[in-house]
Amino acid sequence: MSTPSRVRSIFAGSAGNLVEWYDWYVYSAFSLYFAPVFFPSGDRTSELLGAAAVFAVGFLMRPLGAWAMGIYADRRGRKAGLTLSVILMCAGSMIIACAPGHASIGVAAPIILVVARLLQGLSVGGEYGASATYLAELAARGRRGFWSSLQYVTLIAGQLIALSVLLVLQVVLDRAALASWGWRIPFVIGGVLSIGVFWLRRGLLETTSFSTVATRGLTGRSSALRLLREHPREAAIVIGLTAGGTLAFYAYTTYMQKFLVVTSGFGKETATRVTAAALFVFMLLQPAIGALSDRVGRRPVMIGFGVLGTLFTIPLMTTLARTRDPFIAVALVVAALVIVSGYTAINAVVKAELFPAEIRTLGVALPYAIANTIFGGTAEYV
Repeated sequence: MSTPSRVRSIFAGSAGNLVEWYDWYVYSAFSLYFAPVFFPSGDRTSELLGAAAVFAVGFLMRPLGAWAMGIYADRRGRKAGLTLSVILMCAGSMIIACAPGHASIGVAAPIILVVARLLQGLSVGGEYGASATYLAELAARGRRGFWSSLQYVTLIAGQLIALSVLLVLQVVLDRAALASWGWRIPFVIGGVLSIGVFWLRRGLLETTSFSTVATRGLTGRSSALRLLREHPREAAIVIGLTAGGTLAFYAYTTYMQKFLVVTSGFGKETATRVTAAALFVFMLLQPAIGALSDRVGRRPVMIGFGVLGTLFTIPLMTTLARTRDPFIAVALVVAALVIVSGYTAINAVVKAELFPAEIRTLGVALPYAIANTIFGGTAEYV
């Protein structure tokens, strides 16, 4: 495969990943506004807890999505897995965009919201393993850390775009309009973008690793039973790495906007701007940390994340809860995200390098999804 073709496919795959995670994070970014529509109680904390509970429910489908779509991508190809995942995400986004509120159909409204999040959970469960495997297999040896970091560059970019849409709507619409119907706009945008990415992903190149597996007739070897029987140590490593990494990531990204409002006392608009600024810096850090891992190795970077996260999490969160200065808040969140980058920038390639190609997507996706459901899906609610 020529270098230009490889680079085009990496960026094409990454663009799809961006839209996937935009759709996923729009829910969190706009839950401050639509929570009363589906969970009206008159108490802001109770309404947010209801929306956060549905956010966690979406995570429950991620192991199932990782299992089903991990096997699918190992047997049918990385391109096929990536294409299917974006179709499911599109369906979930459009359902939320069109869902009636509690005032119109009563308890059926939150049920529809749950169904939509279940579809999106299936999608993201399959997306992570397929995209991590695709980027790691397509990248040239010696540059895998750098190119695999694009997974979190696009993941963060998706979240950042979701926040940017929120910032624009906060300026264009008044609070009443945004809470009444304006929150539906980003879900429509996500659904339309997903349709475009579907066609984009149909033109992706397949990886050499999968083509070799297919030529050797090994595409039927991917199964959860085989994963547990032949690669239990590797699966346990993925669960352990993900447990700490995903908890830190969700604490300082999706939950942080709400923390700044409810705990620190910032207004919604200020909290959105603080989160967006910190995420932008976080996004730029990923390729640098990925390239560093290509030079010094994955182990020192991961160890740095673990040690620094253990030492500084409580001091950072405690100080952040007390600050009322948005610039100090940005600095504190960025400091936390610098630490988290030791995990996010290289976790995809670290996990992909643990497994042989015939079971790689499932090996990356299923243990990750299990740990992500337990530690990531409940982080905000706890």
